[in-house]
Amino acid sequence: MQKWKQKAIVQKAISYLPFGHKVNYLFQKYVTKGVYLTDTYFYDRLEHAKVHLDGYRKFSGNLVPASTLEIGTGWYPTVPICFFLSGADKIYSVDISFLTSKERIQSTLLKFEESKQAGQLEKYIPVIPERFAVINLLLKNYTNLTLDEILQQLHITYLIEDARNLTLPDNSIDLVHSNNTFEHIYPEILAPILKEFKRVVKKDGGVLSHAIDMSDHFAHFDTSINIYHFLRFTDNEWKWIDNSIQPQSRLRFYDYKKMYAELGIPISEETCRAGNITALQNVPLAAKYATYPLQETAVSHCHFISNMRSATNS
Repeated sequence: MQKWKQKAIVQKAISYLPFGHKVNYLFQKYVTKGVYLTDTYFYDRLEHAKVHLDGYRKFSGNLVPASTLEIGTGWYPTVPICFFLSGADKIYSVDISFLTSKERIQSTLLKFEESKQAGQLEKYIPVIPERFAVINLLLKNYTNLTLDEILQQLHITYLIEDARNLTLPDNSIDLVHSNNTFEHIYPEILAPILKEFKRVVKKDGGVLSHAIDMSDHFAHFDTSINIYHFLRFTDNEWKWIDNSIQPQSRLRFYDYKKMYAELGIPISEETCRAGNITALQNVPLAAKYATYPLQETAVSHCHFISNMRSATNS
């Protein structure tokens, strides 16, 4: 049996269990080996932080956002810590469950320390020396600190709540961002989340910055399939394969653009990865994906930056 099928079956079963996300973490830790904070993942997230900051500076006119909100931070809060080091004062992360831990945050901080010592960190983000001194002190006294104390010193607040109904006030956040999270949110849920982001982001100088990976995530694990493999299935077929642990919406580039337009959220700058049309042509596409030009369906990654001064009242 192909690896992707094995993983799909296991995650489908886990999705029905109590504390499914915790069980999935153990499955990925001991079976797929996919939860460790590798250098590749760490520097990928530093690059995301750099792009978010560059976009914010370009469209807000300010150097660093005072307040940030990330959706889907996951196990390792790399990007929020980037914003702490750069000078942000209020850093929020919203998710449906609390996925990090004291141990995982320590792993993240150690990666920052290694990157700083290697002379790499400042290539991605501006680092305030006093802020990095906080990280040094945290690591020195780590065993004596509680998780809450660590998060407080990093200016990070976790919001474990429905992102469609945030507890944050209107017009309160400078930068709302995400890193390969939207593809895990079904459109009927993502649209009201974006509407909520539009509510909480500042209308004068606020920015949305979202990176989306539209590839089949099973292909990251199983090289016998390509990144468009999941586009062969009808919606009904995909319901039997997909799971609530790591769902994949299969939305394409044009679906996201349509959603933004309907919500009155501007796309001030878009960056897309063209993808591989030859690989796409090797997949027998389900009817819903065959109605657009191949080059549009083939787009595998995109990054939308929104200058909220241009937002409409839709």
